[in-house]
Amino acid sequence: MIDRRRLLLTAAAGAGLAASGAALAAPRDADAELDALLQSWFDQDIDESPESATNLGLDRGARAGLASKLSDQSEGAWRDERAQAVERWRVFRAFGGTDGLSEAGKVNHAVAAFRTETAAAGAGFDYGSTMGGGRMGPYVVNQLTGAYFTVPDFLDSQHRVEDAAGADAFLSRLSAFAPSVDAETQRIRADAGKGVVPPDFIIDLTTGQLRALAGQAAPDMAMVRSLERKASALGLNGYGDRAARLVETEVKPALARQIAAFEALRPAAVHDAGVTRRLPDGEAFYAHALKHWTTTTLTADQIHAIGLEQVAEISAGIDAILKAQGLTQGTVGQRIDALNKDPAQLWGETDADKVALIASLNRQVQALQPLLPRVFGRLPRAAVEVRRVPPAIEAGAPGGYYQGPPLDGSRPGAYYINLRETKNWPKFSLPTLTYHEASPGHHLQVALQRETDSLPQYRRANGFSAYNEGWALYAEAVAADDLDVYAEDPLGRVGFLMSYLFRAVRLVVDTGMHAKGWSREQAVDYMVASGAKPVGAANSEINRYASMPGQACAYKIGHTVIARLRAEEAAKPGFDLRAFHDKVLVNGSVPLAVLEGLIRG
Repeated sequence: MIDRRRLLLTAAAGAGLAASGAALAAPRDADAELDALLQSWFDQDIDESPESATNLGLDRGARAGLASKLSDQSEGAWRDERAQAVERWRVFRAFGGTDGLSEAGKVNHAVAAFRTETAAAGAGFDYGSTMGGGRMGPYVVNQLTGAYFTVPDFLDSQHRVEDAAGADAFLSRLSAFAPSVDAETQRIRADAGKGVVPPDFIIDLTTGQLRALAGQAAPDMAMVRSLERKASALGLNGYGDRAARLVETEVKPALARQIAAFEALRPAAVHDAGVTRRLPDGEAFYAHALKHWTTTTLTADQIHAIGLEQVAEISAGIDAILKAQGLTQGTVGQRIDALNKDPAQLWGETDADKVALIASLNRQVQALQPLLPRVFGRLPRAAVEVRRVPPAIEAGAPGGYYQGPPLDGSRPGAYYINLRETKNWPKFSLPTLTYHEASPGHHLQVALQRETDSLPQYRRANGFSAYNEGWALYAEAVAADDLDVYAEDPLGRVGFLMSYLFRAVRLVVDTGMHAKGWSREQAVDYMVASGAKPVGAANSEINRYASMPGQACAYKIGHTVIARLRAEEAAKPGFDLRAFHDKVLVNGSVPLAVLEGLIRG
């Protein structure tokens, strides 16, 4: 049987080498050769990731068949992916350097060099998901990743049902859900045999979420209701019942098998959150994770020191504002804790309260829109909506996250906020979170990138956490300082500084747990004592860092680089803020070293 992944890989490599050979007979068009190679890899990745095809609006035309599929989660597919990463790095090196490339081509080359080399390095780890993407981490399934976590929301919010074919494709994907879960269950067991088992608290949280999903009545599941609603609106009947039967007969048994796998691992699981002490090649794994997420070569010790320095600096700024408001008693953390618990700062916990909270955030997004042209020359066409994280996954989901519009602009961007407990979001902290996730943060940057026709498709669709998260954190300061949104709201400015404090604390606790021997509880205590988060939110955050080592460091490292570049440019005569922002954004998401080269010239 022919391995389709290897066939595609060989074809892509052959195309690159053929282009190099053609250069012997004709002048080399280096830009075209590089573009053809990178586009072929992007096309291959899309063909192997139907979810990405749908997310980007590419599951149409010749790729319409992808709309009825899910990605192959088997161990065989994962091993092919590892071999592919190594081979791509070989082919890329054979392409050569940047001779003959235009300036735009050199940027494409630099971006591809980082991505390809880092993925090949990640392929050296024989467990987890280490070659890239949003799921990069040591555990195939946890409270933040896995088919059980991603597929229901994906089917509910992204799968299109525009006709009978779309409804049938939904059922096909639902039929593929159980095999995805079972494939991941096999990998959970295989990794456990290599000594890779999540900490006990991650197993407990993940198992709890699996049970919550399995325990839902199938007709009440959001994805089933979504199909029934969309199909009925088209005059198509019976789809909800068919979906519910698939859930009961196929999906729930697969979820039960995955729950049993975790239950079998639980008695021997340990409480140690760090990866360097427990996992095979753990120290090298964490170093790789830091490079992947921050796109830098900073060590854990360096990142830890940066975090401690910035925590002290930001805390001093918060202290000054609190004292000016008459809040003088106790440490900064204690005073923030008091604010967090102030009834005047809290939303209620009823469904009606949560609906009102979401509505208030959507009004905030709309209110900022007319101010953006003051500081940006280019703005995206796509709108953005604030939505609630689906309750079925909110126990393990992050506090907020952004979902970009597809390349074809057929769906708006969406900012999801986790309302498991609204007390985690005191009112003075919410504006800054919204500026981060929507505009001028993630939505402005991602939507602009996807709408920039001068970028090749593979660049419009992809990105790097350090740039994306660094930009969103930097954008909070654009709202606070350049647009002066807190001019009459000193506590709102405290919320802004707390956001920066929170990201600086992340540098300390992530490296603390994974490189310096901190316990989970020590990390929680540090976050709470700093005032960065109340204890409930701090527990969720620390759980996240245990499952995704290094990811939380991307934010403040990315912000630090962008803010430093702005300070350098602002010191030059004739500094134009709109021009600076456009220059940062025009090339889309890039590794931080590439961004530094672009801005400094």
